[in-house]
Amino acid sequence: MANILSLKESVLVYLDRSGGLQKLTEDCKRFNDPQQTEAVYRFRIRVNPTDILEMDPVLGDCVLHDPLRATVLFQSVCFLAIRTLSLIEKIHTESQVNVILNFTHLPPFPEYTLDLCSFPRVYGPMRPVSMEGLVTAMTRVTKYTQGARFLCINDDCPCSAGFHHIRVHAPGATESATVRNNFSCMMCSSQLKEDVKFRVLGDKQLVELIHIKALDVLRGHQQSSLRYQSVTLFLRDELCNSMRIGQFYRVLGIPARVHQWPNITWSVEANSVQPWEPEYCHKVSGSFQELLKATASSPWRFSAIVAHCFGLDVAPPGLYNTLKLSLLLSLVQTRTDAKDTFYNLDLLVATTDMLILDRLMTYSLSLAWRGIRHQASGEIFASLSRDEHGAGTANIHAGSALLATGGICMLGDLGYYKKDRLDSIQSVLESHTVSVFIPGKKYGEDADQQLSFPVHCSFWALTDTTRRSGRTDCAVLGTAEMGSVPLQLADAFGLVIQCRDRVGEEALLAQTVHTLQQAVQPGKPQYPSSWEFTAQDYQELIAHAQSLQVELTPAAEKIIHGYYMASRRVRTQSQGVNMSVASIKLLISLAEAHCKLCLRTCVLEEDAVIAVLLCENSVTLKHGASALILPPDAVFPCDLGDVDSLHRRDATLDELHQNILRFIYTYAPGADAYIAEE
Repeated sequence: MANILSLKESVLVYLDRSGGLQKLTEDCKRFNDPQQTEAVYRFRIRVNPTDILEMDPVLGDCVLHDPLRATVLFQSVCFLAIRTLSLIEKIHTESQVNVILNFTHLPPFPEYTLDLCSFPRVYGPMRPVSMEGLVTAMTRVTKYTQGARFLCINDDCPCSAGFHHIRVHAPGATESATVRNNFSCMMCSSQLKEDVKFRVLGDKQLVELIHIKALDVLRGHQQSSLRYQSVTLFLRDELCNSMRIGQFYRVLGIPARVHQWPNITWSVEANSVQPWEPEYCHKVSGSFQELLKATASSPWRFSAIVAHCFGLDVAPPGLYNTLKLSLLLSLVQTRTDAKDTFYNLDLLVATTDMLILDRLMTYSLSLAWRGIRHQASGEIFASLSRDEHGAGTANIHAGSALLATGGICMLGDLGYYKKDRLDSIQSVLESHTVSVFIPGKKYGEDADQQLSFPVHCSFWALTDTTRRSGRTDCAVLGTAEMGSVPLQLADAFGLVIQCRDRVGEEALLAQTVHTLQQAVQPGKPQYPSSWEFTAQDYQELIAHAQSLQVELTPAAEKIIHGYYMASRRVRTQSQGVNMSVASIKLLISLAEAHCKLCLRTCVLEEDAVIAVLLCENSVTLKHGASALILPPDAVFPCDLGDVDSLHRRDATLDELHQNILRFIYTYAPGADAYIAEE
């Protein structure tokens, strides 16, 4: 008894020092409405385990290792404070005070960490643990019983009135543990009957959390025999809707086992939820730093060499340089900033060599901080199932696009998708949201419901140009065959790249020799040069470039605006093509991405030139050439095998820069007022 009194005294001291008593006083004010009478009054108290351990180690040990007992101590002290200070006159018994201890953190020791990769197989007491993971599924918010009042059916028993029998929800308990019809009176053993008008309801939501390493299996880069099991979290009241599908979180919770014959379910009652991001290295390797110094004389050379040497495990240097650069730009630009604004760059690649380009995109996907390779037979956005934990509501499972939140979703060959699936992909590309329809009758609700989820990922896709799409306008100069992809879907992608081999049979021979050498001598460098970069070098470069904050210079902004206005006028008049606002967003996104890839923080005029060249080639492939006539591979007009070729490329890009300015001066009204003569 003396020990219990000492612990209660420590609880009172802690509440006084931490401001808990003041918060308790404020919380009691909202319960003093004379029109509102409840059986249970719920209070959420923030608990700092470190402060409690410093003040009273015994109480700290109780909080960390026996949270249910600690809750009873806090409940007793709060009830005493409420009665002594006359904060709520309607509270008559201690059981009417429902206290929830909200942990601020847990000690940073392995004993308080739950690794979702190694599922616990212990039968000891359940204590608070910390875990990190990815949300893969969640239910709608439903109701549960926070507390209920029971009365004895024996009129002569004192418990037939008052608040002697109060039951409240405990972590891990089922609904039947709080409300059912076979409870007995503790005084006369008669049956108890619930006073329904005093039932207190709260909100609950179920969430599936899985370890971050599960995403490695979904990249498709290498096969793994490992299987990952998700853990079910119960979010209650204030924590409902605090988590989003596809996001990472750090959760503090209390594990609980529920034995419902013949099954035993294991879940976690969430105590606090915080957004969490894995830590990644943001340094640039020494090789890239040396390259940056060596190419400082030209604003174009660093990105050109980076793209030229990219993916040498898949394709020899010199092939698909434009695609390689575009993949790097998409990797760099796909991010979420501090204001929670998402930036993306979608790619559609038209080609006849599906195998090699699929491998190249898969290799690039492995460098993304989060990448998902979607299988055409799977669910791309979201699917529904019935909850298996007794709620009876719909459980919404994340598809590939939602699992790739903040990263890349690789769709593969669009020729394997049915028309309805292609239509849904087009809708999501245009709106960046996906809607999920939940039929009410099927999932125990009175009315149907439609939920919307933001889709924050970049999409990569391939289309086989050997398949005929049935288009009748392919006679337009520059227009490319898009295979089975409708023109509207191609327009929804930000950037369309056509991979054609400039040297025909020589390219095929180079790829064949490369593949054979890779098979005979795996891991051996095939192209010895002064610049050699590993996959880790590229991964670190991309991570660092993503973190850069860039700003448009007036010169770059004027080029982008002038090209957009000129192209809009020319294509609307001659081709009837409406250049939407998405085009200028694409231009800015490309220019910013090229600036970041070059490790700069100011978007230069040369970055805008690369953006214009990529965008104009993309629009030409879909709608035909305009007055701005560009070569098919304008960004890489020549091979980059030596220094002379880099000089020739710079000279060609300078000439194309002047062509873009002439195009703007000619077709953009007032262009000479905001672009300086060169």
